[in-house]
Amino acid sequence: MRYSRIDEQDLHKAGDVLHSTSHPWQGVPMSYDGNVVMESDKSRLACLLLAIFLGFLGIHRFYAGKIGTGIIWLLTGGLLGIGVIVDIILIAVGTFRDKQGRLILRW
Repeated sequence: MRYSRIDEQDLHKAGDVLHSTSHPWQGVPMSYDGNVVMESDKSRLACLLLAIFLGFLGIHRFYAGKIGTGIIWLLTGGLLGIGVIVDIILIAVGTFRDKQGRLILRW
């Protein structure tokens, strides 16, 4: 595999674009590919605490508006505990989404 060398001048140009204060979306969460990320109004701390203490009942999923998977978590004990562990990790790193697909980011 061949890698191309990045010129230092190109690197400074990219930095100027990323740190520009005139960008209309400044302060808005963005994904790595440049798309705007919609942020949920739900609290990540509340969701995380619900997942840790009541995750096997799916309460955190009901909180996020995911009623269908909340019922599945309730009936299966959080997918036998594996689903709860996955959800706790997703919530902790900020990639858990609510029913509308918005990231639950606000602590």
